[in-house]
Amino acid sequence: CCIEPSTTRSEEPFHHEDEFNWLLKEEVHAVLKQLQDILKEASRRFAVPTPGMEAQLKQENFILGSSTMDQVKGVLTLQGEALTQADINIKVAKSSQVMHFTFRDDKQWKLQQIQDARNHVNQALQLLSSRDESYHFKTGAEVNKLMDAVMLQLTRARNRLTTPATLTLPELASSGLMKMFTPPMPGDVMINFYINLSKLCLTVYQLHVLQPNTTKNFKPAGSSVLHNPGAMFEINNTKFEVSHVHKVECVVPWLNDTLVFFTISLQLCQQLKDKISVFSSFWNYRPF
Repeated sequence: CCIEPSTTRSEEPFHHEDEFNWLLKEEVHAVLKQLQDILKEASRRFAVPTPGMEAQLKQENFILGSSTMDQVKGVLTLQGEALTQADINIKVAKSSQVMHFTFRDDKQWKLQQIQDARNHVNQALQLLSSRDESYHFKTGAEVNKLMDAVMLQLTRARNRLTTPATLTLPELASSGLMKMFTPPMPGDVMINFYINLSKLCLTVYQLHVLQPNTTKNFKPAGSSVLHNPGAMFEINNTKFEVSHVHKVECVVPWLNDTLVFFTISLQLCQQLKDKISVFSSFWNYRPF
């Protein structure tokens, strides 16, 4: 077999420079196009209805808690980022009577996590579209800067779905969510909705009032995504303790898709950065 002629040292930089120019000109734009396509798909999953076109966005019903053992059952209707209807049955621990609540007709609950994640995806798309095919990247550093900015938005989008907000019990008690139901929620029940990864979660807290003469040491609970039985808090001069906690959840398939799209996109960004760092280490100086 023929043997490759050995390159002399002086030829190497030119060879790498040509390759690097090709990378900056062709491959970077190919990756940006790929990223845009993936993130457009992600953005489509978060689709928000344009005014007058609400019917275009499908409503999906999710059943949370199904076994007869469950103290809580919910049917939640999700339309994009909004819970447009909730139908919740709660079995009261002491009497095993069932309480039934639904959203009032004029109410819907925006899931801030989905809204924020969508905004971050759209910011990443804006960054990518600001560098179309006609744009010529002059340095590896410039590409890295763009990738870092895109990765930051994607990481924030993912974190919004994987990290629900922590709330104190008084914050939960005074949240607007409590005022959305008919019949109104009784004073000894609190609920919360949130997203965790690709799951839509419903938590119900049953409370009891701590009597003023109680011997228990009152210690208010801090901020948490999920509070445990025994957690205490005070609101309007009344001290409460959480007696029961019920959590039911359900996978939202399109949220699962978006998390996969985030992972693939972050990997593509990182791979491009790695390629550029390989070239840059061959050759640290790049004249403009």
